[in-house]
Order: sequence, then C-alpha cells, then structure tokens
Amino acid sequence: MAAIKKILIVDDSTSARFFIKGCIPKDKGYEIAEASDGAKGVETYKSFRPDVTFMDLTMPVMTGFEAIEHIKAIDPHAVIIVLTADIQAKTIERVTALGVVTVLKKPPVKASVEEALNKIQGI
Repeated sequence: MAAIKKILIVDDSTSARFFIKGCIPKDKGYEIAEASDGAKGVETYKSFRPDVTFMDLTMPVMTGFEAIEHIKAIDPHAVIIVLTADIQAKTIERVTALGVVTVLKKPPVKASVEEALNKIQGI
C-alpha cells in the first residue's frame, strides 16, 4: 500500500474519537475526518476516500458491522481497523470475515495504533 495520507475515525463517542486521534502520530501530516455513526461513516467514506478507517462496532443508526459491509461493497480494497471493547473470538471472526485488517481493543494505546498503521503501510 502507498503511504497513508487520509484517516477516517468512525465512533459514536466524541471522547473515543478524540482519544483515537491522540494515538495517531502528529508528525506524519495525516488528514483526519470523523463520523459519529456507521451511516455517517459510509457517507464520509464515499466523499473523503480515506486510506485507513478506524471503525467502532456498537453505534446507533448503523452498526460498525453494517458500515463495514457497505464500505467493502463500495471499495473492496478498503483498509479498515476495528476498535472495540468486544474482543470475543466470535466478534473477531465475524469482522475478519468481513475483511478488516486488524482488531484493536478499546481503549487503544498509542503503540498499538502506530503498530497497526505501520503494518498497513507494509502491506
């Protein structure tokens, strides 16, 4: 994958979005967009065309599971990282089957976010 320039964060929690932004390295010049639910996330994905999307799973209007399906229908090569407190095996299996790159436990730690971004750039 080419260098990451644009990142989309989809989470219904304002504080979670703020926290995730704080884990993303500031010195890389990333352009960051945010969406507060899955439906807005899909719309923002269409217009913003991020290189990487961080996706929560439990949200109003449209769940992260549904949003991932919609985004993958628009762009089968979409790079999605799930951020969730639900790290049960069945949840991880379900999102992996949908084509996400990795699953990070909430709340994320800066090192795990940076590691995921570095891993993606190595794909």
